[in-house]
Amino acid sequence: MIPNKIFFTKGVGKHKEKLQSFEMALRDAGIQHTNIVTVSSIFPPNCKIIPKVQGLQLLKPGQILFCVLARNATNEPNRLLAASIGLAVPTDRSQYGYLSEHHSFGETERKAGDYAEDLAASMLASTLGVEFDVDSSYDERKEQWKISNKIVKSTNITQSAVADRNGLWTTVIAAAVFVLDLNNGNHVVPNQPQLQNVDPNNT
Repeated sequence: MIPNKIFFTKGVGKHKEKLQSFEMALRDAGIQHTNIVTVSSIFPPNCKIIPKVQGLQLLKPGQILFCVLARNATNEPNRLLAASIGLAVPTDRSQYGYLSEHHSFGETERKAGDYAEDLAASMLASTLGVEFDVDSSYDERKEQWKISNKIVKSTNITQSAVADRNGLWTTVIAAAVFVLDLNNGNHVVPNQPQLQNVDPNNT
């Protein structure tokens, strides 16, 4: 069972109950009507990234939904929180890539997103044998990945928020949602477009 499509979504929710704030975040992301099963790390070979709007149209109420999910919550007034998914894909699309999840407090959306993207690219780089200085900055390492010609793209989708000032629970989520094409024998679609033509924040 190998997913052949994936889309990215994010959301934020606020409520006096922690669980319901998570539900509100799922609603904001558009995946509240599914039964979510979280999985880890691997971006399947030849997997096609599709826009969020297209992906949501493929979902049915009550279905089991596999996704890589980053989630964070707090009821501390005015606290900054974030949840982020990073993605790194190799130039050779017949090989697998990496997805990472990151959740943090006190980080801006950009900082949290850069960290998640860096984490995914680092995991892929180590798999591909790409050498880099682990102590170098994010921008310096990103340039090293480009020079290697083995990582075609790294990107992220991130949701940040400032917690409710009156102490309501605030939950943020970011998700990479896998879609299975059950009409396709082995669930793999070959020869997909390169990742650089797709923006995971495209709604």
